[in-house]
Amino acid sequence: MEETEYPFRGVTSFQAECATGSRRRRARSRSAHRYRGPRGRRPRHHPRRRNLRDPGCRHPADPRCPEPARAPAPAGTAGDKAVQAAQTKLGSPYVYGAAGPNSFDCSGLVQWAFKQAGLNLPRTSYAQAAAGTPVSQSDLRPGDVISFYGGSHSGIYAGNGNVIHASTEGQPVKLAPIASMPFDGARRY
Repeated sequence: MEETEYPFRGVTSFQAECATGSRRRRARSRSAHRYRGPRGRRPRHHPRRRNLRDPGCRHPADPRCPEPARAPAPAGTAGDKAVQAAQTKLGSPYVYGAAGPNSFDCSGLVQWAFKQAGLNLPRTSYAQAAAGTPVSQSDLRPGDVISFYGGSHSGIYAGNGNVIHASTEGQPVKLAPIASMPFDGARRY
């Protein structure tokens, strides 16, 4: 192979070809594989770059490290726990006389949700409307049991003016505005 003088700096064509190829390889490897050795592994002497969003960050004092993920705060009252339980059953079918865990009627949903929270409530909506502590509509808190239609229908107040209830045949357990039904009273357990 004949070596010719490259046009600048006294470099031969063979040297220029080799240098260009290695420069390209180095640039490519730097952009795609930062901190990688010749065999594609991280050199032992180089610290592993940690994902700064990784919750297992080794340096919690470092401001770039995120706060560790926290579990959702446990519900405080039995009413809060009942709301959480009832929310898991949104979309479940209505079946007259059913009290869960897969299908419900109105009072069965209320009884089942409070049972998950550790409280035993009466089975019928009339009995649920008579037990517990009376609460006015303006003082409602999530988890209060609301009665409608003169006590013949019940649901669980979910907050923001909404109630979780199993309404009637053909309608699944759903979240609905309190104003969509005639309010009869509310009880707190």
